Amino acid sequence: MCLDRKDLGLLALRLGTGGVLFAHGAQKLLGWFGGGGITGTGQAMEAMGFHPGRESAVAAGLGEAGGGLLLALGVATPAAGAAAAGAMAGATAVHRPGGFFATSGGFEYPAFLGFVAAGLGLAGPGRYSLDHLTGHRLNSATMVTAAFAASTLAAAVVVGRREAAVAAARAAEAAAEEDAT
Repeated sequence: MCLDRKDLGLLALRLGTGGVLFAHGAQKLLGWFGGGGITGTGQAMEAMGFHPGRESAVAAGLGEAGGGLLLALGVATPAAGAAAAGAMAGATAVHRPGGFFATSGGFEYPAFLGFVAAGLGLAGPGRYSLDHLTGHRLNSATMVTAAFAASTLAAAVVVGRREAAVAAARAAEAAAEEDAT
């Protein structure tokens, strides 16, 4: 059997990116790897402007851990890539004020994870995957369209609601400071 370099490359990208996303989500959902679990992450999500915090923590954790695990396995690859990319859109919005580079608190890292997850969801899992073993039942053009449309819509709503909450909090702080003077 001759190994295909493209399929090996997709496998390496899926395992690496999926593993990182899974670990990131497991911090949120389960408190693994030094994470805050649902309670701690929910409180952090509230502080970042995601309301309600607990539900936001569950959604982000599932998008990251679930999407990451499915990417690594190469099953329902379009949905997995879209879910992970959507979760990373929220993280990118949080880090946007820090600029691009991660060294200054910027969005470089979550954006990169999101783009790789999206790319894998669009490209497909390759031959070395569960999708391939199941005849690509969950890796169809229809699944790509539906998954990315749903993820884009959900991410736009969540990020938009967060941006509005952050703007309202800033306005309330400014009003309180003005009242204090």
